[in-house]
Amino acid sequence: MSVEIVKEYLKKWNKDKDVREFEESSATVELAAQAVGVIPARIAKTLSFLSKDGVHCSLVVAAGDAKVDNSKYKRFFGCKAKMLSPEEVVSYTGHAVGGVCPFANPEGKVNTYLDESLRRFETVFPAAGSASSAVEMTCEELYLCGNAKGWIDVCKGWQEEA
Repeated sequence: MSVEIVKEYLKKWNKDKDVREFEESSATVELAAQAVGVIPARIAKTLSFLSKDGVHCSLVVAAGDAKVDNSKYKRFFGCKAKMLSPEEVVSYTGHAVGGVCPFANPEGKVNTYLDESLRRFETVFPAAGSASSAVEMTCEELYLCGNAKGWIDVCKGWQEEA
């Protein structure tokens, strides 16, 4: 079970006991927000894309209210945003859609990036390997535990209008 793999992975940061499992699904931002009891924006959704080289997967972890901006994505990654199919997601990450997270992914297949939309929150809630789990983390913990390659700005819809 993927959530058990994630718990084992998070032990080195003493975050394994912070993983919450729910009776109900937390597979969407809205369901996860209800399960955790926070606003949807604080859900750290993990979006899976095919990398430019066609060999790797790029995970973009963004706030629940953010949407990928195709022009920003193309500028940063050098290719059009192509989301993975559910089968490809499992193949690259080992996690099924709804439970995809930046933790315990196969080495050498996945590059994780955190979107700036997350930084406005003290803590966020990414999935923890299943469609009915989450773990509360600071952005610094998410960066460290997720082995992030960096902070990027590829999303829109979350900033207040000027």
